[in-house]
Amino acid sequence: MTEFDRRIDRSGTGSAKWDKYQGRDVLPFWVADMDFEAPDFLLDALRARLEHPVFGYTRVPDGLVAAFQGWLERNYQWQVPEEWLVWIPGVVTGLNLAAMATAQPDGGVLIPTPVYYPFRSVPANAGQRAIEVPMARHGDRWVMDIDALEAATDADTRILMIANPQNPTGRVYDQAELQELAAFAARRDLVICSDEIHCPILLDQQAVHRPIASLDPEIGARSISLYAATKAYNVPGLSCAVAVIPDAGLRRRFNKARRGLTPLIGPLAYTASEAVFNDQSGWLDRLLIYLRSNHERMLAVAGQRMTPVEGTYLAWADVRDLGLADTDAHFERFGLGLSDGAAFGGPGFVRFNFGCPRSLLEEGLARFSAAIDAARSA
Repeated sequence: MTEFDRRIDRSGTGSAKWDKYQGRDVLPFWVADMDFEAPDFLLDALRARLEHPVFGYTRVPDGLVAAFQGWLERNYQWQVPEEWLVWIPGVVTGLNLAAMATAQPDGGVLIPTPVYYPFRSVPANAGQRAIEVPMARHGDRWVMDIDALEAATDADTRILMIANPQNPTGRVYDQAELQELAAFAARRDLVICSDEIHCPILLDQQAVHRPIASLDPEIGARSISLYAATKAYNVPGLSCAVAVIPDAGLRRRFNKARRGLTPLIGPLAYTASEAVFNDQSGWLDRLLIYLRSNHERMLAVAGQRMTPVEGTYLAWADVRDLGLADTDAHFERFGLGLSDGAAFGGPGFVRFNFGCPRSLLEEGLARFSAAIDAARSA
């Protein structure tokens, strides 16, 4: 048994993932929150901080800044000065601030879909127009349709928002795709906001994550890149993220947008993030081995319904042929809590989180198969 096989009872902890179905025989595979315990080195760091009895307002620790800079250089050969960094409570906060920082009357926010559902509420939150452009499926890969993005862009479009690795399709964009996207953004004078929170979670061993802002200084000058330690190390409840914004003017507008809106980050969140960005324990490598095996089980059961996941621990499965009137209700009848693709701009799909112990995944896959079979025979 590995450290990832242990099933942990999360009832009574206020877990958003599990308490959604409290009192019902429904296994939750919806929200992107893994069911693994935090690594020992991270727990040790938190315990050490708890030895100090005061938890007051906290400035950004110098050690965290150095840890994040080292993490970027170690993993992506990207050297980032401290003044480029803006620490914020979460990546979703960063998405909203990016739209506010680039807002103008009747401004447009360009969003390839399907996409992590908070993206879709960002334009309205910033008083802007949403311009959603469907991605294209080429065989077993989802790609951004540059021609469609070009056609949808108008003179008032100010920002392009992407996720890389892509949530929910699991794509990790290659260098050619990123260069093409950057050239498009330059042609149309768009800021690129890139949510890169899943970047440590690469399941395809041939995939390479490249921060789009690191490709070229000109690309960086029109980029806002969002990172957090919380996703890969499964501490989303310890909210801490960082925006990398090379351009001073764009950074000033971003900071202006957050005045009076974003709370200070808590000391335990800082402690956890610093521990993660310094980590070289091998825990993440072991996690990825386990997730790759879970991914193989997902593919074996879902078959052609899903495309292979290059990054993230999220499967995107096509159930359009089932003609479900209420996707959530159908799967819940079979004891399975999934994310309805309609929320992501992909109706007829479901998102399945396979970041969990194998025994739990097997129970979920059995219920998934039963739900599919029942719908096909109805």
